[in-house]
Amino acid sequence: MITLFRIATVLGDSIVSYTLNLCRSNFDYLERLPDALLLYLILYLDLEDVAQLSQTSRRFEKLCSSDALWERIVENSCDTITPEMRALSKEVGWKQIFFTNKLHLQMQIRRRRQTSENLVV
Repeated sequence: MITLFRIATVLGDSIVSYTLNLCRSNFDYLERLPDALLLYLILYLDLEDVAQLSQTSRRFEKLCSSDALWERIVENSCDTITPEMRALSKEVGWKQIFFTNKLHLQMQIRRRRQTSENLVV
Protein backbone atom coordinates (compact mmCIF):
# COMPACT_ATOMS: atom_id res chain seq x y z
CA MET A 1 0.00 0.00 0.00
CA ILE A 2 1.30 3.41 -0.94
CA THR A 3 1.59 5.82 1.99
CA LEU A 4 0.79 9.52 1.89
CA PHE A 5 4.46 10.23 2.47
CA ARG A 6 5.44 8.46 -0.74
CA ILE A 7 2.65 10.19 -2.69
CA ALA A 8 3.71 13.55 -1.29
CA THR A 9 7.28 12.83 -2.29
CA VAL A 10 6.23 12.24 -5.88
CA LEU A 11 3.42 14.80 -6.30
CA GLY A 12 4.31 17.35 -3.65
CA ASP A 13 2.69 18.35 -0.37
CA SER A 14 0.42 20.97 -1.92
CA ILE A 15 -1.19 18.45 -4.31
CA VAL A 16 -1.79 15.97 -1.49
CA SER A 17 -3.24 18.68 0.74
CA TYR A 18 -5.46 19.94 -2.08
CA THR A 19 -6.72 16.41 -2.84
CA LEU A 20 -7.41 15.60 0.81
CA ASN A 21 -9.33 18.85 1.24
CA LEU A 22 -11.43 18.05 -1.83
CA CYS A 23 -12.24 14.58 -0.49
CA ARG A 24 -13.21 16.01 2.90
CA SER A 25 -15.25 18.88 1.37
CA ASN A 26 -12.92 21.33 3.13
CA PHE A 27 -12.33 23.58 0.19
CA ASP A 28 -12.75 27.35 0.15
CA TYR A 29 -13.92 28.23 -3.34
CA LEU A 30 -13.82 31.97 -2.68
CA GLU A 31 -10.08 31.81 -2.17
CA ARG A 32 -9.70 30.34 -5.66
CA LEU A 33 -11.54 33.20 -7.41
CA PRO A 34 -9.47 35.94 -9.09
CA ASP A 35 -9.18 39.31 -7.34
CA ALA A 36 -11.09 41.16 -10.07
CA LEU A 37 -14.13 38.92 -9.62
CA LEU A 38 -13.97 39.18 -5.83
CA LEU A 39 -13.79 42.99 -6.05
CA TYR A 40 -16.86 42.94 -8.28
CA LEU A 41 -18.73 40.83 -5.73
CA ILE A 42 -17.58 42.94 -2.77
CA LEU A 43 -19.10 46.02 -4.42
CA TYR A 44 -22.56 44.57 -3.74
CA LEU A 45 -21.95 44.34 0.02
CA ASP A 46 -22.96 46.95 2.59
CA LEU A 47 -20.05 48.82 4.16
CA GLU A 48 -20.54 46.96 7.45
CA ASP A 49 -20.24 43.66 5.58
CA VAL A 50 -17.09 44.86 3.82
CA ALA A 51 -15.59 45.64 7.23
CA GLN A 52 -16.49 42.18 8.53
CA LEU A 53 -15.21 40.46 5.39
CA SER A 54 -11.89 42.25 5.74
CA GLN A 55 -11.36 40.46 9.06
CA THR A 56 -11.73 36.94 7.65
CA SER A 57 -8.36 36.52 5.91
CA ARG A 58 -5.27 38.43 4.83
CA ARG A 59 -6.40 38.29 1.24
CA PHE A 60 -9.80 39.78 2.00
CA GLU A 61 -8.19 42.39 4.25
CA LYS A 62 -6.01 43.44 1.32
CA LEU A 63 -8.94 43.46 -1.14
CA CYS A 64 -11.32 45.31 1.20
CA SER A 65 -8.80 48.08 1.78
CA SER A 66 -7.56 48.29 -1.81
CA ASP A 67 -7.72 51.53 -3.74
CA ALA A 68 -9.35 49.68 -6.64
CA LEU A 69 -12.36 48.78 -4.48
CA TRP A 70 -12.71 52.19 -2.84
CA GLU A 71 -12.34 54.04 -6.13
CA ARG A 72 -15.33 52.11 -7.48
CA ILE A 73 -17.28 52.69 -4.25
CA VAL A 74 -16.63 56.45 -4.55
CA GLU A 75 -17.60 56.38 -8.23
CA ASN A 76 -20.87 54.62 -7.34
CA SER A 77 -21.70 57.07 -4.55
CA CYS A 78 -20.70 60.36 -6.19
CA ASP A 79 -22.31 62.14 -9.10
CA THR A 80 -19.00 63.19 -10.60
CA ILE A 81 -15.34 62.72 -9.79
CA THR A 82 -13.29 65.78 -10.59
CA PRO A 83 -9.65 65.70 -11.69
CA GLU A 84 -8.79 67.35 -8.35
CA MET A 85 -10.39 64.42 -6.51
CA ARG A 86 -8.37 61.96 -8.59
CA ALA A 87 -5.17 63.85 -7.84
CA LEU A 88 -5.98 63.98 -4.13
CA SER A 89 -6.74 60.25 -4.13
CA LYS A 90 -3.15 59.60 -5.16
CA GLU A 91 -2.02 61.33 -1.97
CA VAL A 92 -4.56 60.10 0.58
CA GLY A 93 -6.27 57.12 -1.08
CA TRP A 94 -9.85 56.54 -2.20
CA LYS A 95 -10.96 55.08 1.13
CA GLN A 96 -9.95 58.27 2.91
CA ILE A 97 -11.79 60.33 0.30
CA PHE A 98 -14.93 58.25 0.80
CA PHE A 99 -14.96 58.74 4.56
CA THR A 100 -14.03 62.44 4.46
CA ASN A 101 -17.02 64.74 4.67
CA LYS A 102 -17.62 66.97 1.66
CA LEU A 103 -16.66 70.24 3.38
CA HIS A 104 -13.33 68.84 4.54
CA LEU A 105 -12.74 67.33 1.10
CA GLN A 106 -13.36 70.69 -0.58
CA MET A 107 -10.89 72.33 1.83
CA GLN A 108 -8.24 69.71 0.99
CA ILE A 109 -8.76 70.20 -2.74
CA ARG A 110 -8.59 73.98 -2.35
CA ARG A 111 -5.32 73.74 -0.35
CA ARG A 112 -3.86 71.39 -2.92
CA ARG A 113 -4.84 73.76 -5.74
CA GLN A 114 -3.29 76.74 -3.91
CA THR A 115 -0.08 74.80 -3.27
CA SER A 116 0.24 73.85 -6.94
CA GLU A 117 -0.45 77.45 -8.00
CA ASN A 118 2.26 78.70 -5.61
CA LEU A 119 4.74 76.25 -7.11
CA VAL A 120 3.97 77.53 -10.62
CA VAL A 121 4.45 81.18 -9.64
